[in-house]
Amino acid sequence: MFWANKTKLLALLVLPFLTFLLFQPFYHPNHSPGLIRKSSRKHVLILSSWRSGSSFVGQLFSQHPDVFYLMEPAWHVWTNLSSGSAGQLQMAVRDLVRSVFLCDMGVFDAYMAQDSSLFQWHTSRALCSPPACHLFNREAIIPSANCRTLCDKQPFSTIEEVCRSYSHVVIKEVRFFSLKPLHPLLTDPSLNLKIIHLIRDPRAMFRSRQNTEQDLMNDSHIVMGKQWKTIKKEDHPYYMMKIICQSHKEIYEAAQLLPDSLRERYLLIRYEDLVQDPLTQTAKLYEFAGLPFLPHLQIWVHNITQGKGMGKHPFDTDSRNARNISQAWRWSLPHDKVVKLQKICNDTMDLMGYLPVLSEEDQRNLSVGSFYP
Repeated sequence: MFWANKTKLLALLVLPFLTFLLFQPFYHPNHSPGLIRKSSRKHVLILSSWRSGSSFVGQLFSQHPDVFYLMEPAWHVWTNLSSGSAGQLQMAVRDLVRSVFLCDMGVFDAYMAQDSSLFQWHTSRALCSPPACHLFNREAIIPSANCRTLCDKQPFSTIEEVCRSYSHVVIKEVRFFSLKPLHPLLTDPSLNLKIIHLIRDPRAMFRSRQNTEQDLMNDSHIVMGKQWKTIKKEDHPYYMMKIICQSHKEIYEAAQLLPDSLRERYLLIRYEDLVQDPLTQTAKLYEFAGLPFLPHLQIWVHNITQGKGMGKHPFDTDSRNARNISQAWRWSLPHDKVVKLQKICNDTMDLMGYLPVLSEEDQRNLSVGSFYP
């Protein structure tokens, strides 16, 4: 009887512990990753616009070993439904994003041929490490060029399994122009959604867009809609910036009106602040998302932002002097274009703490600040 009671007592003590272990998320770099419970998975949307430094911010999350990351999955919606306007496509984009957050990748079947690949899949470290690709360690920093070269032939039928093995799902998207379509995601009990709203100086965005005009042509068509044909071609870049600036202003103002329980799920960050103090600002982003700032990531963030030159390609996130890039518009844009942009985006710049340059001399003088610290 004594041993029977002792065995029963032992079982009562051990069973809860075993149950706890069984249902906890787990991962070890030398073992196969386990599935994360749906209810405990966290979701982060990096909300931005083209040429705002969003690819870099996306990589800050993609390279984290706890994150499943996808870059602009709504590209597939816009590519397949390009006859629609940006406003008309908002709901389809939102529904796709929600499905990705829930690791339901069947949503892509409506937009992709069977033999095609996800847009920019190689920017996702999660799709370049086990169980998607076994050529890299899951905790390694994996450049997208290496991933594209070595993991291109790997089957992507396991993408749902890969997604479900991570505690965080992060999506970077540039195809939302209002907070309104995202409200159902913020209040969705099946999501633990947080929104990082990344902005950048409109003058820097304009300069970067000039260097990538052809690459962004299709997206610009959709954003401008019927105005594409009625506005002079030379005014297209300014009209685009007007729409982008207005959308950032409206998103920020709408976020301030959210109830406290939702307002704490929104974080605004300026690209300029990020490149001025990368380690501090990255730590802030990770803390907001509930991620540890691991030592090897601290070294990588420092190295990738303190490089030389302007980078090899505008769409890459290789090592470069990020601070100099953030101010490149000051010596590369004609002053008359800067003046025009400042008029178009005046309200947004004022709201976000960007200062106008009042003369060409001030524009070229880097000791004259262009934003409030």
